[in-house]
Amino acid sequence: QVQLVESGGGLVQAGGSLRLSCAVSGRTFSTYVMGWFRQALGKERTFVAAISWSGGTTYYADSVKGRFTISRDNAKNTVYLQMNSLKPEDTAVYYCAAGPVPSNRVVVRTRSRYDYWGQGTQVTVSS
Repeated sequence: QVQLVESGGGLVQAGGSLRLSCAVSGRTFSTYVMGWFRQALGKERTFVAAISWSGGTTYYADSVKGRFTISRDNAKNTVYLQMNSLKPEDTAVYYCAAGPVPSNRVVVRTRSRYDYWGQGTQVTVSS
């Protein structure tokens, strides 16, 4: 069974930074595409970023490109989301996800392609 546990969320002022981590249990971590999604209050869960199994390819939503960086450490079974220049509209619960998703710029944005999800971590950006 694969389990994902996010950490690193919190309250930060606009312009600040946070680094989210997602620790993954299970021996298949290194073969999975990893993604980050977020869900603001009353809205749908949307794609933020994804990274291929090797870490060689990354994908970003237009709204975070240039501000957020996704990375992974397969030796530590952990994926990270470095968030800089945070804005109030980045406020949401952030979820990491994993699955045997093809590393394709369209597919990685699709929630239903991920088999495993974390419980989420709250990020609040004050203005």
